[in-house]
Amino acid sequence: MAQEPAILTVAPNGARRTTGDHAALPVIPATLAETARACRDAGAAMIHLHVRDSGQRHSLDPGLYRQATDAIREAVGDDLIVQATSEAAGIYQAPAQLAAMQALAPEAVSMGLREFVPDEADGQAVDAFAAFLAFAETRNMLVQHILYDETDVARFIRLRASGRIPAGRAHALFVLGRYSRDQQSAPSDLDPFLAAMREATDHADWLWAVCAFGAQEAACAARALELRGHARVGVENNLLLADGSTAPDNASLVAQAAAAAKTLNRPLADAATARRMMRPG
Repeated sequence: MAQEPAILTVAPNGARRTTGDHAALPVIPATLAETARACRDAGAAMIHLHVRDSGQRHSLDPGLYRQATDAIREAVGDDLIVQATSEAAGIYQAPAQLAAMQALAPEAVSMGLREFVPDEADGQAVDAFAAFLAFAETRNMLVQHILYDETDVARFIRLRASGRIPAGRAHALFVLGRYSRDQQSAPSDLDPFLAAMREATDHADWLWAVCAFGAQEAACAARALELRGHARVGVENNLLLADGSTAPDNASLVAQAAAAAKTLNRPLADAATARRMMRPG
């Protein structure tokens, strides 16, 4: 069986780190555009985009998103999928998050399931999330569901089975080690996610990726790629190369993952291929 191309995503900044943590962390449209170009050239097909206000604070302002997206499109055209985050980051509540993403209507969006449906018994929360996902379908948004542990995976499976999450190819990001000591991930952190995923009748068709924290980010990405998954890397979660040295920039982390894919004989998906793979139909 031919290997499905590997989708590499770069997460260049996140919600919390600033240029004080890493000088090459991009926080304005111009540096996001430069980072996008370099990461595209290194092998990324998608950029996971956070935007910041003038004080480098996390923002979901659609206007700031449009400025950043326009700059990225000017730099790389359609050669990267631009994925907006809907992350709360301790600032926003679910209604504001959903309203911001509906106003923005980005090409792609990541949705932390537990931020929107922490309890399936909360019918209002389930209805609001389902309504947004129905809207996203009408706009052909590429929705990725962020799952932090096996209980999130189980909840995701149940919501899909109930029809509240639309049918089609499941697209999930497994966040490894979010609740581990000092947020240091390990490749073995993937095992509970995969075990939970196998409870889904269509698990073999899931489009799943991992992101990881800390020094073993590269090893976690490589294990996902080996197991036919995909990977998200970048300064959002990790500042180190596999040899323990400080990564000079985001592109070096993408290049490291691309080298792992090559070793595993996984071709890299370009943005056009990744878009086809992510379509829910």
